[in-house]
Amino acid sequence: MKRKVYFILVWVIFFSFSIGCEGDRRSPTSDSGRDFKAMREKMVETQIKGRGVKDPRVLSAMLKVERHHFVPKTYESQAYSDQPLPIGEGQTISQPYIVALMTELLGLKGEEKVLEIGTGSGYQAAILAELAREVYTIEIIEALAESAKNLLLKLGYQNIQVKTGDGYLGWPEVAPFDAIIVTCAPDHIPKPLIEQLKEGGRLVIPVGTFSQELKKVVKRSGKIETTDVIPVIFVPMTGEGVKQKR
Repeated sequence: MKRKVYFILVWVIFFSFSIGCEGDRRSPTSDSGRDFKAMREKMVETQIKGRGVKDPRVLSAMLKVERHHFVPKTYESQAYSDQPLPIGEGQTISQPYIVALMTELLGLKGEEKVLEIGTGSGYQAAILAELAREVYTIEIIEALAESAKNLLLKLGYQNIQVKTGDGYLGWPEVAPFDAIIVTCAPDHIPKPLIEQLKEGGRLVIPVGTFSQELKKVVKRSGKIETTDVIPVIFVPMTGEGVKQKR
C-alpha cells in the first residue's frame, strides 16, 4: 500500500511545482533569537516521525542539520514549517518530510558513496553528509552550485563535493555509487545513473511530467527492480542529457 501523500498542494503549485532541485541566504553565524532547536524538534516529531519515517539515523540528521541556514533570510521564520520554500533561481528547498523520506529510502549505513542530482540550497547534501562517507552533488544552475558549495564549507562539511553540471549524465569520473538521489523529475529513469550505480545500489527518483511518481530502484545482477512509493510533484529535470532517448 502506498504511503499517504502529505504535501500541502497550495504550496506545491505556488512555488513553481515546489518540491524540486534545490538566493541570498543568511550567514551560518547569524542569530535572530528564535528557538530553532525547538522548532527542529517539533518538525521531526510531527512532520517526519509522525508520518512514518523510522530510521533513527535519519531522524538524528534531521534534528542536527539547521535548515534555517539554507533558506533566504526572508523565509527564515518558516524554515521548519511543513512546506517547500523558494531559494531563488526559480528553485525551492524541499518539504522536510520529503527530504527525510527520500533519505530513508536510500538505506544508508555510514560507509557509502552517494550521488545527489540537484544540489539546490545544499540542505539535502548536508543531510546525506551526516549519514554517508562521501557525497557528490551536481547542480545545473551555476549560481546555486557556488552558493551551496560556499555555505557547506562554512558549515564545516568536508565530505561533500559540489560541481556545476548536467545531472542526467551523472558523475562518471567518480562512479560507481552505493546510492543516488535525484531531486528533480525526468520523464524516464536516466540510463547513465543506472550505469553508475553499484550492484545492490539504490536510486531514489521522481519520474514523470507534471505529475510524477517517486520511485525506489535497486540494481541487481545488472537489472533494475522498481518500486513506486508515492505520487509527487517536483520541478522538471533540465539540461541536454534529459533530451536523450530512453
